[in-house]
Amino acid sequence: MVEVVAGPLATSRKHPPDSSSMARLAAEACDDRRAMDIVLIRVDEVAYLTDWFVICSGGSPVQVRAIARSVEEKLEESVQRRPLRLEGVSEGRWVLLDYGELIVHVMGAQERHFYDLEGFWSHGELHDHVPMAETP
Repeated sequence: MVEVVAGPLATSRKHPPDSSSMARLAAEACDDRRAMDIVLIRVDEVAYLTDWFVICSGGSPVQVRAIARSVEEKLEESVQRRPLRLEGVSEGRWVLLDYGELIVHVMGAQERHFYDLEGFWSHGELHDHVPMAETP
């Protein structure tokens, strides 16, 4: 029996989105708002807290918030998912969107350099995102 959740975000539990497709959608949403240095890190083999991180930078607090909003909208529209937790929107320096199997970090350049999440999670599987503008 397939259980269906009612409401505007109804999804069938039979075909939930996989975490890698959610990570790619999030990266595309970041790219839509011209995020810089978009990186995907698969950490399911080395950590239990999530499957994927998507990390990117924005040039200003306004852009950081716009990127985070783009991710929220794209994942809600495409896979009917809202973040379980959303932190840092009002400051716009580091916005964290936690979807459980996917965590998206949208950071200002200084915060990204200081916290160096790519370095901290370097034992994960690094995937660069090719921006749409560079795709042939």
